[in-house]
Amino acid sequence: MNEHFDFDTQSPAAVRAAIRSGAYNGFTNLMARGHVQGNLMIVPAAHADDFAAYCALNPQALPVLGRSRIGSAQIPEIAADLDLRTDVGGYMVFRDGELVETRRDINALWRDDLVAFVLGCSFSFEAVLQRHGVRLRHLDEGQVSAMYVTDVATRPAGRFGGPLVVSMRALRAADAIRAITVSQHYPMFHGAPVHLGTPSLIGIQDLSQSYGGHGLTQLHDDELPVFWACGATAQLAAHQARLPLCITHHKAHMVVTDLPVDAVAANLPSHKESRP
Repeated sequence: MNEHFDFDTQSPAAVRAAIRSGAYNGFTNLMARGHVQGNLMIVPAAHADDFAAYCALNPQALPVLGRSRIGSAQIPEIAADLDLRTDVGGYMVFRDGELVETRRDINALWRDDLVAFVLGCSFSFEAVLQRHGVRLRHLDEGQVSAMYVTDVATRPAGRFGGPLVVSMRALRAADAIRAITVSQHYPMFHGAPVHLGTPSLIGIQDLSQSYGGHGLTQLHDDELPVFWACGATAQLAAHQARLPLCITHHKAHMVVTDLPVDAVAANLPSHKESRP
């Protein structure tokens, strides 16, 4: 993979620098694979504690890797040089609960009352699954995992609530068993699947209609759909909360941290907040 780029694709600092400069604006699922990636959620400080409470009530979908100080776009505990205004390849901007634009950076939108959360992402354990011999066909085919909105309700907190969003990987039966065994040891990356098999049992009627587009949506005859809780749940919670401003990452453009996947595994606390 490195031969296609003029930066070290497995160095999180180099990946962030490439995104920041505009040299790279693609998906991050194959970048810095030994390091943790995260979902981004930025809310006004007046709603930050309610969002933190929402995460605590729904830890499988929304495990908190880091929380910024008010007005800070940095979380040094997860990456020393991280700037959350520029280092994510795509941002979605919600106003009053509606998606109004996508942007390459949010410098012009940053305010002194914003608080950023970085939440665990299943990209972080895909390399681990592959090391354990699990075939991930979507990666073989240059895709990302598809996401779906379920009819499973999350536990609300304040103005935040709504349905659970899941990511799906099409796995052969033996790989599905192995994936369950491995992923349960990674609670900060959503842990074990929430469902496998018949999608309609969790309210998904058509696998070809994925949330946000993109992603592998076709099953082979020897494959099962396996569903993990997904950090995109926060985006639907933002829609329901109808905050005056909320900013999230765009699909598959994740926050790339310096945290090693293997070191985090089951040991990172469920909440880390940046301190002065």
